[in-house]
Amino acid sequence: MSFSEFDLIKKYFSDHASREDVVIGVGDDAAVLNVPTGQQLVVTTDTLIEGVHFPTETSAENIGHKSLAVSLSDLAAMGAEPAWATLSLAIPVYDEAWLTAFSHGFLGLAQKYNVSLVGGDTVRGPLSITVQLHGFVPEGKAIRRDGARGGDLIYVTGTPGDAGLALAGLQNRVNLDPVSLKRLRQRLDSPTPRVETGLALRGLASACIDISDGLLADLGHITAKSGIGADIMLEQLPLSTDTARYVANSGDWDMVLVSGDDYELCFTASENDKDKVEALGCTCIGRITGEKGIRCLQRDGSFYESGRTGFDHFAV
Repeated sequence: MSFSEFDLIKKYFSDHASREDVVIGVGDDAAVLNVPTGQQLVVTTDTLIEGVHFPTETSAENIGHKSLAVSLSDLAAMGAEPAWATLSLAIPVYDEAWLTAFSHGFLGLAQKYNVSLVGGDTVRGPLSITVQLHGFVPEGKAIRRDGARGGDLIYVTGTPGDAGLALAGLQNRVNLDPVSLKRLRQRLDSPTPRVETGLALRGLASACIDISDGLLADLGHITAKSGIGADIMLEQLPLSTDTARYVANSGDWDMVLVSGDDYELCFTASENDKDKVEALGCTCIGRITGEKGIRCLQRDGSFYESGRTGFDHFAV
């Protein structure tokens, strides 16, 4: 039985609830959408390529989840409420089981955050997924990268380094026991976008970014945009049990500082708001300084020199 592109869209991506602000969604030449009064539209686009953004053996459900989660993380960093998504999907062959699992992962996460899939495209080709996500933020309230000021405290959500350690284990660059690898791989394959935290940081965070290319690289975008520097206290970095064990045995802080794919938030806030920020479950890891550059201080006061930079698709 032949199966057309339009059959595929109808079967796997059309049967889900739409938000009230969706006038026309999936099934027409383009979507028609209503932007609420007093809100600004926040838009982000991410492409995931097999073998680059997820290992080849990653489950279809986790690929579906992650393809939306990485864009939700971008909106979280801006303090934006997610609303609409478009999905462009390239697959090598029609595979009913794979598409069922992929759509379950994608639409399940979309439902959790009240996101409507409003359009996209499907083509035959090497496996890749492009998601464009739209959200709202009250006028003038978007959290940017350029607002950090001297004396601000630096915070992160979650436990950075887990995804990088999982990937290192999968690539046999480090030895991990099967239980640890399974636990860490959940962080790599199925990240949790910090949407609720991002919304709560409106009016608290002076600058924010999501950690996709590594803590040092992404904090570096904040310091560069804000024209300031930063001191990170390594002993204050929140680590999972598995990552803490790895760092203690290896002394390799780069796993936490440089590895990407965490999709946690890194942000700055005034010391006056310390109690409010920490009530959100975030961890203070350092302070913004007037001296340019990022310094990583060890427990004894000495500097840790990272031997790598963050992930760059075009680095040679």
